Amino acid sequence: MIVLRVDKDNAGQRLDKFLKRHLKEAQDSFLYKMMRKKNIVLNQKKVAGNELLQEGDEVTLFLAEETYAKFGGKAKTAEQSALLMQYQQAYDTLSGIEIVFENADVLVLNKPPGLLSQKAQAADLSVNEWLIGYLLETKFLSAKTLCTFKPSVCNRLDRNTSGLLVCGKTLAGSRYLSKIVKDKSLQKYYYTLVAGQVMLDTRKNGWLCKNKKTNKVTIYQKEADLPSPLKKDAAYIDTAFRTVETILTKNGEITLLEVQLFTGKTHQIRAQLHALGVPIIGDQKYGTARINAAFYDMNVRNQLLHAYKLVFPKNDDERFAELSERTLTCNVPKLFAQLMTDRPGGRNEVCR
Repeated sequence: MIVLRVDKDNAGQRLDKFLKRHLKEAQDSFLYKMMRKKNIVLNQKKVAGNELLQEGDEVTLFLAEETYAKFGGKAKTAEQSALLMQYQQAYDTLSGIEIVFENADVLVLNKPPGLLSQKAQAADLSVNEWLIGYLLETKFLSAKTLCTFKPSVCNRLDRNTSGLLVCGKTLAGSRYLSKIVKDKSLQKYYYTLVAGQVMLDTRKNGWLCKNKKTNKVTIYQKEADLPSPLKKDAAYIDTAFRTVETILTKNGEITLLEVQLFTGKTHQIRAQLHALGVPIIGDQKYGTARINAAFYDMNVRNQLLHAYKLVFPKNDDERFAELSERTLTCNVPKLFAQLMTDRPGGRNEVCR
């Protein structure tokens, strides 16, 4: 017999989801059969699987230790050890990640350019692995708790886009962040640098189509402009652009734009600015070779795009009251700031 006690981090989820986290190798049919036969009960009562768990509940499994170990994947110790080593390696080697905000449920990070938000391949080290490594290092997590819940980054930035990432430390935190990202109530603002004197104060929408082979997108201003074969997979996009200031540098004028995302699709900002004829400095995919070459000697190798501000929605959940209508900002990367101050009377920072 195994008794699993529900803590605050697992409260609020369905019983069948909770069981699946503990018995990840078991088929759903096996779990429901055990519940029907009362070999799995909740607070000593028969269950159907759709019950919502509360903190302090007891889930009792009348299973042999060997069965629990088998279906719980306990035998995969080598794989677990490899993952733990990967988390530690990410925490030890990935540098420049700044913690902007942290509480019991949520962590907000400032990601430097050049790092993946989440890994694309098994061997990748990303901010997601760094996050788990950090929480293990600070004893917030243990290897045991990772068997049932893994903290994660809840939004994504391109590898070479810097700025704010929101991360769930607990199941409740991940659910809250995923919800406000999905329903778009989390307001997201970016800074970017473009060449020349650019005056923009506009909100643009359109349709985005991604070529999976080239990992490049094309923007169409109207749905009617979409080629018939692309209409099925096209995504609606909505973005606001505002000129902050134009700066005279040794390479000529550059303009700082503030961008607000109302939708968040692959390469949305980069491709829309390209479509507007004002590509981002350093953007190797959507930029202009002549402009990029002019800034190459200043060590600009990738797009100067930075997620600098998040505005959280109002909420009535006491657990997340600290974030209700809160604004978080972060400083731009050093190279970005250097371009901003490469002029007489230049300022030393953009984010305040």
